[in-house]
Amino acid sequence: MTDQKTEQLQEMPTDWQRALAVVAHPDDLEYGCAAAIAGWTDQGRDIAYLLATRGEAGIDGIAPDECAPLREREQRASAAVVGVSTVEFLDHKDGVVEYGTALRRDIAAAIRRHRPELVITLNHRDTWGGTAWNTPDHRAVGRATLDAAADAGNRWIFPELISEQGLQPWAGVRWVAVAGSTSPTHAVDAGPGLERSVASLMEHRLYIEGLTDQDPQVYCHTFLTRMAEMAAPCFGGRPAVTFELFGR
Repeated sequence: MTDQKTEQLQEMPTDWQRALAVVAHPDDLEYGCAAAIAGWTDQGRDIAYLLATRGEAGIDGIAPDECAPLREREQRASAAVVGVSTVEFLDHKDGVVEYGTALRRDIAAAIRRHRPELVITLNHRDTWGGTAWNTPDHRAVGRATLDAAADAGNRWIFPELISEQGLQPWAGVRWVAVAGSTSPTHAVDAGPGLERSVASLMEHRLYIEGLTDQDPQVYCHTFLTRMAEMAAPCFGGRPAVTFELFGR
């Protein structure tokens, strides 16, 4: 869990229609962000998921070749709970995702395909609150997403996306919102989507059963409720999903 700052959080912008959420693994979006996504899809907004890996190295007792399709299936079911039907995978290797031009190109291509106004990603910094080390995959994908939001709008960066894939530049990304940041600036009321976010996280049953001995329902509800309530003092007393918002 991340420590929340004491500054008051602003409301997230609402003048957008399309978003692309880019993270490293199945379950990354479900650990808190899904409550915001559920509320947004209820409002008729179009949100797609892009995952760098299939999470194949995430369960110690299941070999990667067997694990990958299981976690993909769980992710698609999880997304459906919060109203997301488009889930794509890049097939970078779980646990050893490398920041670099290959990852930036893949994410920029997805941004050009989906043409979002808002891009969402996960904490790209070295730590969670200064006490827990962040994983290399999270850091790499978060940083690459921030960079790819600009790459997508520049026709001279990755020109092969035009010549080989017909993907014209998209300079319409207005914001990149980083979930799980230890320096949040904005928030979304988690209340309307909180119970569905719990159900969404529970769809990752194989992963959760390997993570904790707790009852999955109790584990998911306790974790997500606590996270939302931690942000409440900075958001008018309302449980919230927090983001660090970068404008473009």
